[in-house]
Amino acid sequence: MTIDQFNFAGKKAIVRVDFNVPLDENGNVTDDTRIRGALPTLKKVLADGGAVIMMSHMGKPKGKVNPKLSLSQIVAKVSERLGVEVKFAADCANASEEAAALKPGEALLLENLRFYPEEEGKPVGVEKGTPEFEAAKKALKESQKEFAKKLASYADCYIMDAFGTAHRKHASTAVIDQYFDADNRMLGYLMEKEVKAVDAVLGDIKRPFIAIMGGSKVSSKIGIIENLLGKVDKLILCGGMTYTFSKAHNGEVGKSICELDKLDVALGVEELAKKNGVELVMAPDAVCAPEFSNDAPQSVHPSNAIPADLEGLDAGPEAQKLFAEAIKGCKTILWNGPAGVFEFDNFCAGSRAIGNAIAEATAEGAFSLIGGGDSVACVNKFGLADKVSYISTGGGALLEAIEGKVLPGIAAIKGE
Repeated sequence: MTIDQFNFAGKKAIVRVDFNVPLDENGNVTDDTRIRGALPTLKKVLADGGAVIMMSHMGKPKGKVNPKLSLSQIVAKVSERLGVEVKFAADCANASEEAAALKPGEALLLENLRFYPEEEGKPVGVEKGTPEFEAAKKALKESQKEFAKKLASYADCYIMDAFGTAHRKHASTAVIDQYFDADNRMLGYLMEKEVKAVDAVLGDIKRPFIAIMGGSKVSSKIGIIENLLGKVDKLILCGGMTYTFSKAHNGEVGKSICELDKLDVALGVEELAKKNGVELVMAPDAVCAPEFSNDAPQSVHPSNAIPADLEGLDAGPEAQKLFAEAIKGCKTILWNGPAGVFEFDNFCAGSRAIGNAIAEATAEGAFSLIGGGDSVACVNKFGLADKVSYISTGGGALLEAIEGKVLPGIAAIKGE
């Protein structure tokens, strides 16, 4: 069943959204991209004459109630964007009364799903790898089904619209579906768009195809990097992982972030790129500082000759030119991860250069896909959101989809 085929009149729809949005110290939403992304699906339900129940996680409370991660903080913002006064259920597992009271055209937001360990299915307070952990995990698996069944009991149909969590086998993403038949479970508009965007990148590649992978660690991106080396023509590796590659060639990286146990992995990536004929682009220079601070004095040094008392916080001016040149003329572009500490205005030039180059290439006909929270925050910060082809709401899910992995949240809906 597709969302367009379904008539929600008189029905209650429980929708798994991804409202894991950034908040400031006062609990105010600083970037509502994910809330806006869910609106078409939510508005379709309401326009048909249905009622909508939204469920989401926020942060990593690890199965315990944490007021700083309460979704009550975003009710006003969701109400504002949805154009409906959103009601709030302070306990997601005990919201039967609030759900039953919903009338057509009304909306309800449940409290953070991850306040319950049953959502993720991970034991709390038990050491991983021990017999106790395995026993607790097995017991939790049964209670996870009960938790999902309870959530399902609030509604007549289920919509999966949280691409950012589609790679997780959680109660609300890949267990709840079994309590709805195939005619009453479906993907939301956002999920459909995300799947099409990934297909556009991988199913119909226009060349040259370039991927820009940033972030602090090689280890967290190695799977996707290796997979991309079989698909792309060019690969820019930037951010903190730059210094692991420099160190692998006996470079001096000062206090920069560096994975000393992954030097062989870095060399292996270079070898694989060479074998596959992929142009590997890395920053020859870095903007450095004596401390991790926006106001720290800056100096530029070669990425493999950083003084002992400094750390690299951004790609240097030569790197920025090199990145822009590599992106120019490409027809398919994937960006995941910034080139430096873009949150600091004084160390965001590298990420800005990448964003501007992608915007220029898009204007010339390239298909550009931006994925991952930091990359999305970058394009929003630099005012480039309307100058790229598609902004994905999912980081890990997008990367796993591009790796060719089956996403449980999608497979569950399709009955695979």
